[in-house]
Amino acid sequence: MSSNEEAEGRPLVSYRTLDIAVTFFFLIVCAIVTVDSVRLGIAWKPNEGPMPGLFPFYMVLAMGIASLFNLWRALPQSEEGSETAVTSVGLGRMAAIFVPAVIFVLATNYIGIYVSATIYIGAFMIFFGKFPIWKAAAVSLGIAIVNFMMFEVWFLVPLPKGPLEAALGY
Repeated sequence: MSSNEEAEGRPLVSYRTLDIAVTFFFLIVCAIVTVDSVRLGIAWKPNEGPMPGLFPFYMVLAMGIASLFNLWRALPQSEEGSETAVTSVGLGRMAAIFVPAVIFVLATNYIGIYVSATIYIGAFMIFFGKFPIWKAAAVSLGIAIVNFMMFEVWFLVPLPKGPLEAALGY
C-alpha cells in the first residue's frame, strides 16, 4: 500500500455501486408509494377533484423514470463509474458526523432540544474545531439561550423540553 493510499484509506465503494444501490432504493420507494397511491385512488373525480393518491402517483412515476434512467447510465463499465466514491477514512469521517447527529436527535426526546443542542454544538466545537472549552461553552450556551428566548418566549412555539426546562418552570 502506498503512502497516498494509507492517507486516503482503502477504497470501499465505487460511484457505479452507489448509483446502482441508490437507484434500487428509489425504485423500492416508488413501488411502495405506487401501491398505496393506487389503493387511495389515482383518478380525478368529477365535481370533487383529484383522489388522494393522484399527486403521489405521478410524483413517483417521474421519480421511477428518473431512477431507471440513472440505472441505465450506471450499468455500462466506464472509467468514471469505477472511481472510488468512499474510502475507509472517508467513511470514518462521515460516521464522526452522522453518529453524533443521531445521538442528538435521540437525546432530544429525553433531555430536550436546548440541552441536546448545547452539548452537540459544544462537542463539535471542541473535538472538530479545536476550540477551548470556555469558548465552546459560551457559544453553545449562548445559542441555546437565544433559541429558547426566540421560540419559547417571543414566538410562543413550544419545542421539546427536558427536565432542566421543567425545573425552570417551562
